[in-house]
Amino acid sequence: MTTLPARPRAELRSYVERAAARDTLVVQPRMGMTDPDAMGSGLGAVAAARACTVGTITVDSYTRVGDLAVAETAVREGLALNGYPIATHRPEVTRALLDRVPPDLPVQVRHGSADPRRVFAAMDAAGLYESEGGPVSYCLPYSRMPLREAAAAWSEACAGLAESAAARGRRAHLETFGGCMLGQLCPPSLLVALSLLEALFFVQHGLRSISLSCAQQTHPIQDVEALAALSTLAEEYLPSDVAWHLVLYTYMGVYPRTAAGARLLLESSARIAVRGGAHRLIVKTIAEAHRIPSVEENIEALEFAAGAATGARGEDCALPWSWEADCSRIHDEARVLIEAALSADSDVGRALYRSFRRGVLDVPYCLHRDNAGRTRGAIAECGRLVWAERGAMPLPRQANNGVSVTAERLLSMLQHTARAHDLGALGRSVPGVLPE
Repeated sequence: MTTLPARPRAELRSYVERAAARDTLVVQPRMGMTDPDAMGSGLGAVAAARACTVGTITVDSYTRVGDLAVAETAVREGLALNGYPIATHRPEVTRALLDRVPPDLPVQVRHGSADPRRVFAAMDAAGLYESEGGPVSYCLPYSRMPLREAAAAWSEACAGLAESAAARGRRAHLETFGGCMLGQLCPPSLLVALSLLEALFFVQHGLRSISLSCAQQTHPIQDVEALAALSTLAEEYLPSDVAWHLVLYTYMGVYPRTAAGARLLLESSARIAVRGGAHRLIVKTIAEAHRIPSVEENIEALEFAAGAATGARGEDCALPWSWEADCSRIHDEARVLIEAALSADSDVGRALYRSFRRGVLDVPYCLHRDNAGRTRGAIAECGRLVWAERGAMPLPRQANNGVSVTAERLLSMLQHTARAHDLGALGRSVPGVLPE
């Protein structure tokens, strides 16, 4: 990769560390515009929000899948895409929009690509060294690319980004997406394991600044347990010279249709982040169920989440008596999956490929050809996610809860969280979903 001179920008790692020292949750939108002026204005608005924020440049879907010809046509003809075509705009154009943004705002590029090499090259040319994803989490849900090829592409991209950043006197930062993939119906032990395995993949390819993701799911206490388990496993598996923090994503599935329900869900995610020890929260807006949100709606969500996090720090955080046992269950299941995967090969990328081919790792409801597709997750009556079928994954027999997942039940489960929070905003409850 070849870099161009760029104005120094705050590094995400040190920025989050300073916020954590102040006991402040960092909040971040998902935002991407085709036009550089609009993208720069959006980042400026994020920097000016009444919250501790990180900026986001979300890449468009054509760039994500490598169809740069379509992205180039859209830019040339002034057409709107669903994100910023970073590999199409010239590096000096991207640098110019960044120069309009206060340098103390870290900016992360989010892309969704199974092959991130062009995206990372464009980032490097513009002087950006923070991104996210992973060889599994940006392949299986979003791509038909064979997992073996995605792992090879990510190996090259990660090593190149780390080397280029070091040559500029910076430390590249990557965030795993493994804790989010198809997360709305995947029991948390597998998401925790995938997040940790992708972190180890990054480390193997030269990264020493990492964040590990987890998604808000269907039960707030279970979400806190998942974050605690991920933190413990990161302490155990990541080398001591790796700086890391936890990231929580506000619910990634079907979103509440009412503004009140959406705010209730966002408030819950902020409380989970605080109680679970996450240092950064990826927020969603009241418009998520209907359309791409405006800049103003993103700013409202950032400020609302920051306020909810501040309020949560003053709450009584006592957890149910069963919390420690349930957290241990998630930790122990995740550790079994991690150890089984790592035993497949000393190279983490090959280990991941072989584990999926053998069904040792198997994501529920994922249709990619390299995923065995023999597992099923389900929402229990208490609102927690459980294993209905564990397939060939080496989990204890009692991990199977024997829940039958029919097509009708699957559709109902996909709507569960949205319905619960729309009803919760009206003062009506669904068991196990809303915090008491």
